[in-house]
Amino acid sequence: MYALTAVIADEAMLRRRAAEWQHAAVVALREGLGLLPVPGELFMEMSGVRREPLEDGPSADSPFLHPLGPPLEALLTAWSEERPVAYVEAEFFGGDGHPSAAVWSGGARAWGPVFDDTFDGLRAGWPLNGALARLGVRSNDGAHDLFDAVGLGDERGTDGWLARAQARTRTS
Repeated sequence: MYALTAVIADEAMLRRRAAEWQHAAVVALREGLGLLPVPGELFMEMSGVRREPLEDGPSADSPFLHPLGPPLEALLTAWSEERPVAYVEAEFFGGDGHPSAAVWSGGARAWGPVFDDTFDGLRAGWPLNGALARLGVRSNDGAHDLFDAVGLGDERGTDGWLARAQARTRTS
């Protein structure tokens, strides 16, 4: 199973912004990006509300399994005044699942949210790849998937990324 809820942005900016949150830990991705895993504790800290999944799951009308809400949307909007920021969510198991993504830039939502429940493999039009492209990631050879280019496949989900980030913090 692959399950990810995270904020992706320029690594240095994300580290500065995440420093104010007790449950925040940033891990480096390739291409100069950082990933801030958003487990339930951090979601609560950032938004002031408990992370509750949609009863019927995500859809094109409600693209995120865990709706952002106005406080988290305002936070991402503010962060994007410095650098573009993506909020991504993905959940896959046995060929079924969904990715969703949105990007903020220049103090406004610039793209999305985009939802896709047809998982037929990684592709350019996939929401996470669309978000990464809007953060400036480019495939060197035109055939390399952006998801793979930044290393999003290196862990199986939010918990794995969080453990990696916390391990890095303990050894620093």
